[in-house]
Amino acid sequence: MLRFRQKCRLVARIGEVINGNVSSINVACSRFKCHRKREYSTEMEARKTCLYDFHVENNGKVVNFAGWLLPVQYKEAIAISHQHTRTSASLFDVGHMLQTRVWGKDAGEFLESLTTADLKNLKSGGATLTILTNDNGGILDDLIVTKDGQDRYFVVSNAGRRKEDMELMNQRLDEFIKRGKKIHLEYLDPLDQGLVALQGPMAAKALQNLVKIDLSKLLFMNSVETQIANCNVRITRCGYTGEDGFEISFRGRDARSLVGMILEADEVKLAGLGARDSLRLEAGLCLYGHDMNEDTTPIEAGLAWLVAKRRRAEGNFTGAERILTQIKIGVTRKRVGLMLGQGPPARENAPILTLEGERVGIVTSGGPSPTLGKPIAMGYVPTDLAQRGGGVLVEIRGKTYTATVTKMPFVKTHYFTGK
Repeated sequence: MLRFRQKCRLVARIGEVINGNVSSINVACSRFKCHRKREYSTEMEARKTCLYDFHVENNGKVVNFAGWLLPVQYKEAIAISHQHTRTSASLFDVGHMLQTRVWGKDAGEFLESLTTADLKNLKSGGATLTILTNDNGGILDDLIVTKDGQDRYFVVSNAGRRKEDMELMNQRLDEFIKRGKKIHLEYLDPLDQGLVALQGPMAAKALQNLVKIDLSKLLFMNSVETQIANCNVRITRCGYTGEDGFEISFRGRDARSLVGMILEADEVKLAGLGARDSLRLEAGLCLYGHDMNEDTTPIEAGLAWLVAKRRRAEGNFTGAERILTQIKIGVTRKRVGLMLGQGPPARENAPILTLEGERVGIVTSGGPSPTLGKPIAMGYVPTDLAQRGGGVLVEIRGKTYTATVTKMPFVKTHYFTGK
């Protein structure tokens, strides 16, 4: 169980990453016309997902996460929800994420102009994790792009970058339209389109009872449009916990009935964003704005695999010069995992020092690991200190503690690849 103070710090840290942008933009553009409808609220007015009332009715501890009203936990402690996800299945509301439809003859070219993905060779129904980059090779966001078919894509990106991502896509859209390209964009409103993540080793069993398709044939990072009862849904086998699981997108008006059906399974419990954060940390997964940002390249972050082979050869993505140079000659700092002893957890911005006491880096994410029973963290250090098994010091509240550079993920992942 997390102590009260630790819970408060975790809640505060999660709140920092969910952007308070409250604009909703629906865009429908083509070569011949461009219509944009904007609805703005003040930054003081927190936004809700289509499951907000459901969370309140089910005793979710709802907190204003920098503009979004979401549950950090339910009746059970965060650590208990965390362990339930590792052993059974949990359902998370992630409807604050930005869901975008992109289609048209030039949709693939449009998305490739923004990312490092190889969408030409992505099969229909396939999904890929990719990144938006700036001119200096820095990461603007990480996102999942699904190829629904020829010239049709579905994009899910971070809530904390909703405003920036829409501005970037709208700017690039204008450029393409001026060149006579045909692209349509539609940003889905969180009240009109929900998104939940069903995660854990029992997730497939619970979901299989609700769908006619054979989930054993739906592999990790693949997506299908189907039905649960009479509700149209998109099911993508992916998640942010390191466990097998699914993200399910659905119409807002179906939210209550659909979630109710999923929760009828004995294996499934509701979980909040507190457990989601500790689960992704154990899985060694980056959190935007913490473990990566506009000043961090994918090579420094240990995400070189996100730069597709064809895109490397063509060198035609934003920031390619710096990223390709780093792939060739290396970097001066790297993201590493840190395993601490039985002392206090190292939180974000905790200094990392050499064994001689020289400050050389900072912790970007850290906290207790309910699975391992000891504190873990991620951070950036010079490459000569990034070797696994090496020792460093971490400064926590004025005292230093020994940490070991460790392979990630900290806890073995269980993605369903069919192997």
